[in-house]
Amino acid sequence: MTVARVTTSRRSFLGHSYSLVGVVAALVILAWMLVAILAPYIIPHSIGDIVDDDYFGPMRQGLWLGSDYLGRDMLSRVLMGARYTVGISLAAVFIACFSGVVLGMTAAVTGGWLDACLSRFLDAMNSIPSKLFGLVVVAAVGSSIPALILTLAVIYTPGAYRFARALAVNINTMDFMTVARVRGENTAYLIGSEILPNIIRPVLADFGLRFVFIVLLLSGLSFLGLGLQPPLADWGALVRENIGGLPFAAPAVIIPSLAIASLTISVNLLIDNLPQKIRDRDA
Repeated sequence: MTVARVTTSRRSFLGHSYSLVGVVAALVILAWMLVAILAPYIIPHSIGDIVDDDYFGPMRQGLWLGSDYLGRDMLSRVLMGARYTVGISLAAVFIACFSGVVLGMTAAVTGGWLDACLSRFLDAMNSIPSKLFGLVVVAAVGSSIPALILTLAVIYTPGAYRFARALAVNINTMDFMTVARVRGENTAYLIGSEILPNIIRPVLADFGLRFVFIVLLLSGLSFLGLGLQPPLADWGALVRENIGGLPFAAPAVIIPSLAIASLTISVNLLIDNLPQKIRDRDA
């Protein structure tokens, strides 16, 4: 009976088996991506306009998510908050994973002193608590968008490096790598044509997990007041600035929290429900 239920909950498409949970999670992620792209064109009010005479107003027609602590439209601010949360996190995770994966593969193929120096340096970086490092750097250089992106990327590059290097070291010991070296192939060829195609699936899964970590860290920094500065706001900043509405169960503090949860949980569910051929290295 259990096997039958599991089987009926999955559908086959292009040779892969997809679960309903994974499809729903992918649709939620896609929806937030579209909101992030189209936010300036679909918000009903400017994010700085005061449109309500009351603060922490309830949901009603014209103010579908209520108003914030100044009477601004929360729907507009949440939609624009998606643009900053998703945009900053995506930029940071792209930089972190690209840098970490390239350095990890290079260290695995080259070995020797380069591998030792990179590994020890990035291990030292990885030993610093991420939130503490982010607080110190952002407090020192400011909380502009480029500074936030670079800070988040630096924090998560060591983890991406360790993950990619561990995968690449295993691939580097295989026979086809020896054959490629005997043929006289250079390091760039070994990395791009031999190692990367064999580790790309777990690297993509790791990309999703690091995206979740960065969203949560960015939200945490913003909640502590070191994220985007007013009138700009990501979801963490929206929670912080409307925290006074918590005793009233104001939508202004609940909705941004639900937005963070919906994005991060959906990414985790999508990764957990990826087809085995995509998720597993040996499939």
